[in-house]
Amino acid sequence: MTAVVTVETLLLVLLVLLVGGLLRSHAEILRRLDELQPGGTATAAPARTSTAAHDVSGVTLAGDAMHVGVTRPGSATLLAFLTSGCSTCAGFWEAFADPRTRLPEGVGLVVVTKDASHESPVRLRELAPPVVRVVMSSRAWADYDVPASPYFVHVDDRGQLSGEGTAQRFDQVLSLLTDAEDDMAGGEGSAERARRVERELAAAGIGPDHPSLRPDGQGNGDGAG
Repeated sequence: MTAVVTVETLLLVLLVLLVGGLLRSHAEILRRLDELQPGGTATAAPARTSTAAHDVSGVTLAGDAMHVGVTRPGSATLLAFLTSGCSTCAGFWEAFADPRTRLPEGVGLVVVTKDASHESPVRLRELAPPVVRVVMSSRAWADYDVPASPYFVHVDDRGQLSGEGTAQRFDQVLSLLTDAEDDMAGGEGSAERARRVERELAAAGIGPDHPSLRPDGQGNGDGAG
């Protein structure tokens, strides 16, 4: 019985991921499915009302005004929304300080924290690698509807938002960037990905009338086994 409940729970989670993927960008569909893989912790962003990218304006850790024009075509940017307090963020601060950490060619990194009213510039200076641009901007967190940290936004070389979501490891961030670049290069589109998901569900014996796909397990009078 325990095994049945576990399977039904996993199937329900899969449905939630599938529906969420239809509301997100192409990259987010794959990243939602990644949650079901062993060790997968990347989580797609909730649906937003606008998918426009925004320039980032704020101050440096030294208190100087800073403006990052990510919406100008020419180069891609990864915005990493981090804090000085969360344990998961600490891993990314360390990763960005590691000279072996490499982003895809042509992608620049900008770490965005909240204003000094929420963060300690002293603590951030201890964490921030000297080679990484860090801007304190609570406004940017609002512009991008950042729900929690760590959170990552990819703005492509056309100045358009092409992918976003949370992650717990740097390799998951690289996966987000790879998916976004694949979409730009004419890779698998959202329709094809949706069909692939349907085929994977069918192969697992999950059809449109499967009991696990009904809210709260409610069916048409037939009980779950």
